[in-house]
Amino acid sequence: MTAPTGITRATLFKDLRLEWRSKDAINSMLFFSLLVVVVFAISFDPTAEESRQIASGLIWVAFLFAAVVALNQTWARELRNQVLDAYRVSPAPANSLFIAKTLGNFVFVSVLEALMTPLFIVFYRLRALGPVWQLMVVAVLGTWALVVNGTFFAAMSIRTRSREIMLPLLLFPISIPALLAMVWATTAILNGEGARVWMALLVSYDLVFTTVCLLLFETVLNAE
Repeated sequence: MTAPTGITRATLFKDLRLEWRSKDAINSMLFFSLLVVVVFAISFDPTAEESRQIASGLIWVAFLFAAVVALNQTWARELRNQVLDAYRVSPAPANSLFIAKTLGNFVFVSVLEALMTPLFIVFYRLRALGPVWQLMVVAVLGTWALVVNGTFFAAMSIRTRSREIMLPLLLFPISIPALLAMVWATTAILNGEGARVWMALLVSYDLVFTTVCLLLFETVLNAE
């Protein structure tokens, strides 16, 4: 095992253990998502066809807003007892920390999606007319698009006074192309239409922004 891989693995397992003990991020995200499901379910009663047109937008917007809850806590734990400052002066590669944090957030948001998707299916009576496996691909690509940028911008805003507000202000505009691709891809699959163009757009988005975040993260980490 190389040193960067070991650092990434140790940091990831540490975050997973802390979340398993506290369940702060998961509980907060579940509560928020559940509110969205219930509020929209009781607000209107769409037909099956209408549900396939609007449900994808509701699902991904709910996941985006809920993910911000976990993303805001990504670096807050590291500020306690100057853990982040200790990491900054250590010889450990900065990108190892970033990858570990991104993977941890990916796990948290994926757990949220796995728990909440059945509720969306039941409340909105969803039935995919296209290949269900493509929904899994869209979920993986879309979730990564949200968490890689969210983890990066959370690091940028961690030392600001209003980091809870700053993160959405930075994340939401940059996530619009990915969000549109996720919504349209999901809608196309639910309606039995082709979604390969939107999936290719998500792949390109993930590659570009993952590369940019990795290139700039060390500068963000060491910024005062």
